[in-house]
Amino acid sequence: MSFQLTVLKVLAGQPAGRASVAEVRHAVEILMNSGKDWTDRMKRLAEHAPDLNIFSAKFVVRDADGWEITEEGRQFLAALQTAVAVRRSPLRPVDDPPTSEPAVRNALKLPDSPRGHRRNGPRRRRGKGRSNRRTA
Repeated sequence: MSFQLTVLKVLAGQPAGRASVAEVRHAVEILMNSGKDWTDRMKRLAEHAPDLNIFSAKFVVRDADGWEITEEGRQFLAALQTAVAVRRSPLRPVDDPPTSEPAVRNALKLPDSPRGHRRNGPRRRRGKGRSNRRTA
């Protein structure tokens, strides 16, 4: 299934959703060998579509010039990606109502940077053998 999902992703990223078989094969080869992240991502998507057949479902049409993703294929891919994203989003407690304010507003205000505040008096350098701790 992850191979077929990879084909859907490749075609969705092509101009007009169309590519030759050679172009699809090349792009799929690159993605399948790109590392664990891609493989894991496709496995997560495949969990939501265990019996997927992109050709019999008419998500991809084939002709002499290559393969093309259909509008149904785009909609299916978008719905699948949304389902996986929602499933992976952190859950919010039920008694915690959603807020319309951005999270940035709820963050604590950090104190100003100490760069602008210089200590009064002469600056002392630490020499060899001196402790990094100040004494009272």
